[in-house]
Amino acid sequence: MKNHPVIAAFQQAGQGQVFAFFDQLAPAAQERLLAEAAEIDLAEVDGLNRTLLAKNAPAGATLDGLVPAPYELWPEHGGDPQAWAKAKAAGEAALRAGRVGAFMVAGGQGTRLGYDGPKGTFPVTPLKRKPLFHVFAEKILAAGRRYGRPLHWFIMTSHANHAATAAHFAEHEYFGLEPGRVHFFRQGRMPAVNFEGKILLEAKDAIALSPDGHGGSLRALERSGSLDLMQREGIDILSYFQVDNPLVRCIDPAFLGWHILGGSEMSSKMVPKAYAREKVGVFCRQNGKTVVVEYSDLPGAVQDETDARGQIRFCSGSIAIHLLDREFVRRMATGATALPWHRADKKIPTVDATGAAVKPEKPNGVKFEMFVFDALPFARHPVVIETLRADDFSPVKNAEGVDSPQTCREDQIKQFGRWLAANGAALPPGTLPAVEVSPLFGYDEDSFAAAWGKLSPKPAVRDGLYLE
Repeated sequence: MKNHPVIAAFQQAGQGQVFAFFDQLAPAAQERLLAEAAEIDLAEVDGLNRTLLAKNAPAGATLDGLVPAPYELWPEHGGDPQAWAKAKAAGEAALRAGRVGAFMVAGGQGTRLGYDGPKGTFPVTPLKRKPLFHVFAEKILAAGRRYGRPLHWFIMTSHANHAATAAHFAEHEYFGLEPGRVHFFRQGRMPAVNFEGKILLEAKDAIALSPDGHGGSLRALERSGSLDLMQREGIDILSYFQVDNPLVRCIDPAFLGWHILGGSEMSSKMVPKAYAREKVGVFCRQNGKTVVVEYSDLPGAVQDETDARGQIRFCSGSIAIHLLDREFVRRMATGATALPWHRADKKIPTVDATGAAVKPEKPNGVKFEMFVFDALPFARHPVVIETLRADDFSPVKNAEGVDSPQTCREDQIKQFGRWLAANGAALPPGTLPAVEVSPLFGYDEDSFAAAWGKLSPKPAVRDGLYLE
């Protein structure tokens, strides 16, 4: 096995330490280690070492020429109602033509929530405690019924949760979706390196591998064959969202229409920042390109800037909701232009020269990752539209406090309460009752209004009301 071509390639690249304990391993462990090593593009790692680990490597984003990005205002905030109506009609036509697919990145575990399992299996709704996957499945199923064309759903998992995710869907009979329209594929992985660029081992028989960031989703779509499947099915637009946000309008006709009518290859939703230093990326323009700048790269003084009206100047918060043209994804995944890599210094469990486990108390190495929003500067005619936080963004990230299961449940109840009030339902005074609306009844305000209008008699709005 010492003459194995993978081992020889690592030795030639100066990364032979990956196989330092190879002779001590059982045959099955040797095969696993070789399989992990075969995933690694050594030339790519070498290039990252020479750029991101170099002493003269640029630190963070440059702010030269940075100005706020323009965006399409929500109608109630000054946007043109006729333009929004035209966009909605164009998006609905695309849905009826079968041009749209849903794309969710779902590689995370529920660790930060104190939950053992894929984050998408975490129960999130107020009454029925439906898991995140169930909520999105019903939204996609309902949209397919509304527009007469069932949608394909592409789901990027990780090596850590792929099997459990697929099993969860099978156990729940794909939540009513056609199994042939639900497509799972794994996110890519990258090795962690020490500060000298040497690939780290997590154990004697395992490389320290980690997901390549949500930007890795673009090349994962290509490598999995998903883009070819889309082409065969006539799908040319992907609606991108993340698994932790059950409020997201994952199939939004108006958003689709702005994208199509604008001739955009990549479009994004923004919400006005709740306060100057909210920890969200910000849409900006720089050198004629639309970019997202991470909050950590914006100095506090810049975040605090106000405009002539006294409003936050850099106000456009990024909430990880995008539309991507299929061939733009292919170009970013296979062409000469590629997403930039970012380094993250981390505490990485590893082994020492004797093979003993090491749990570092401070950062001892670097992980490499890509961000999907870094594709924006490469897109033709990118469009940014405003959306309402209350109707599109309430992620479940933390066990308690902000962006927790409790705040998300409260936001869902508030949304359902707004829909009911807007359609003439009599709400009891005081605290909103705990109600839940299945996306199969109404997955946005329009579909809810249509379904509510058909009910006769109307149910009383009280705790425990569930509409499906």
